[in-house]
Amino acid sequence: MLAFCSFRAICQGMENAEILSPHSASVTPRLATVRSKVTNGRRVFAVGGDGRGAWTRRWKDIVELHVADAGGRELMSEAMLSLCRRAATLEIQLEQLECCMSEGDDVDIEIYGRIASHLRRILETLGVERKSKNITPDLRSYLAGKDRPA
Repeated sequence: MLAFCSFRAICQGMENAEILSPHSASVTPRLATVRSKVTNGRRVFAVGGDGRGAWTRRWKDIVELHVADAGGRELMSEAMLSLCRRAATLEIQLEQLECCMSEGDDVDIEIYGRIASHLRRILETLGVERKSKNITPDLRSYLAGKDRPA
């Protein structure tokens, strides 16, 4: 509860703060020392966790996989990145519930279903299909490469 209270205090203090994105072209760049560690990529979460635990490592892996499926970070908006992070959180929760079920523990199947439904909606918004990058060289590069001796 302490982490939630301190997070609430942080959020209340940021009510009038400018919302920034390192990926947005319309945002005026600021020094890294003025931005949060989360924005700079030095921390994963604003409050709690040091980023080295099993949960956080799994979360980072899933986020990276979703970002790759969407075509890479450079093709994604900040909102899409946020959805990838939320999807990863829900996936880990589902994995933990599935682990409990596999060990014979009781799980609230309604909660499981709700989480799965929320995950499906987020993935649907992101686009469930995989988008691959075009790595085919243009004609000029291709012909230049053919002329080089092997």
